[in-house]
Amino acid sequence: MSKIHRFKKLEQGELRWQDIPVSAYGPDNSRAKEATRQILVGNDEGAPHFHMRYFAVQPGGYTSLDQHAHDHGVYVLHGRARLRLEEEEHEVSTGDVIYISGNDVHQFFTLGDEPFGFICVVPAKR
Repeated sequence: MSKIHRFKKLEQGELRWQDIPVSAYGPDNSRAKEATRQILVGNDEGAPHFHMRYFAVQPGGYTSLDQHAHDHGVYVLHGRARLRLEEEEHEVSTGDVIYISGNDVHQFFTLGDEPFGFICVVPAKR
């Protein structure tokens, strides 16, 4: 069934949507630091083909160092980060779009004094 999640507010520089729980994405459940995750489109919406998540990483924080069989589509909503992509590093910022191939090693490190936030689209079955 189709669903709309309305934008609610900014909280500590991170975007928040109504009725979307904010999950810690950090030491207890990943190797990330100072990061949160919201599932905007996923199992609760009955999405059979893709999931859309919003990640936010506070200054000094980073996502976990990951490598998955599935590919990712990433759209940077705000802030700047250093992206480790395999053996290379790239600076990314607001408006950049990144395709991460399956099995590529990747990790984001926030740069600057503002939170880094991005949308990540992945296959529903992974």
